[in-house]
Amino acid sequence: MSAKSFEDNRQARQRIAAQRAADQHRRTMLVVASTATAVILLAVAALVGARLLRHSNSGTAAAKAPSSVQAMTGPAPAALTAQLAGVSPAVLDKVGAGQVNTLPVTVTKAPALTSGGKPEILYIGAEYCPYCAAERWPLIIALSRFGAFHGLQLTHSSSSDVDPNTPSFSFHGAGYTSDYLSFTGVETNTDQPAATGNGYGVLDTPTAAEQQVLSTYDAAPYLPADSAGAIPFADLGGRYLISGASYDPQLLAGLTQQQVAATLDNPGSPIAQAVDGTANALTTALCKLTGGKPAAVCTSAAAGAYQGKLG
Repeated sequence: MSAKSFEDNRQARQRIAAQRAADQHRRTMLVVASTATAVILLAVAALVGARLLRHSNSGTAAAKAPSSVQAMTGPAPAALTAQLAGVSPAVLDKVGAGQVNTLPVTVTKAPALTSGGKPEILYIGAEYCPYCAAERWPLIIALSRFGAFHGLQLTHSSSSDVDPNTPSFSFHGAGYTSDYLSFTGVETNTDQPAATGNGYGVLDTPTAAEQQVLSTYDAAPYLPADSAGAIPFADLGGRYLISGASYDPQLLAGLTQQQVAATLDNPGSPIAQAVDGTANALTTALCKLTGGKPAAVCTSAAAGAYQGKLG
C-alpha cells in the first residue's frame, strides 16, 4: 500500500469514525433519561451494533481485532526484549523459509550504506502503521543475532485504522550495539491523532541524508511502482530494500506483545512461520552484508534458508 493511498484511506475512516461517535453520543444522552436497567441494556446493544457495523465495513482484519483489545505501551520489559533476542536457534533452523509473503529486494549499482565503518540498517516507519508494527518483530529478532537492542518501547498501531492495535515495539529513542552492523530507527509519527489537523502526532524527523535515501530508493525503479512510497521502508546496507510488511499483520490481531512472543518458539505456529521465517530471510541478507560474521549465525540452517533467493 502506498503512503498516499494509506493516508487517503485513513482520513476517510477517521471521518466515518467521527460520525459514528457523534451518533453514539446522541443515543447515550437519550438513554441516560431512562431507567438504570434500560441504560445498561441499550448501551450493550449500541456497543454490539457499533462493533458489528465496524466489522462489516473494515473486513476480516478488524473482525479479528476488537477495539477493546489493546497492546501494552511503555518501556519494553527486559524479560520481553530478552525473549525476542533469545528465540531458539533450533526453532529458527526448523522454521527455515517459513511462510513469508515478500522478500527484501536486491539493489544493484547503489553505494553502500554505512555508519561508523559498518553496514547500516536504516529503518523508517511510524507507530500508527500496522505494517510497520508487523515488520518490527522480525527485524528485532534478526538484528538481535548480530547485536543487542536497548531502550525499546512497547507500542501498537492506530486503534482506528486497518488491523487496529497491532502489537509491536517502537524504535523511537532505542539504541543498538553490534560489532558487525549499525542500526538507525526512525519513527516519524506516533499512534495517536495529532492535537490539531489531520494525521498523527509528529515523533522523529529524518535527517537530510536519511530523507534522501528514502526519496531515492522507496521509489521506482528500485521498487515496484505500486509500492513506491510505502512504509515501513528499510535500506539494508545499500544492498537490500524492504517496503511494506513481509507478512500479513492480521496474524497478530487481538494479541499483546507477550502473547505474540510466546508463540515464537513454536515452529508450528502460523505466527512463528511468518515472523521467524521473515527473520531468517533478513538474517540471510545481513550475513551477506557482514561477510558471513558471526560464523555461528551465518553458517546456521536458518541463515541458509534463503540462500539463492536473495542476490
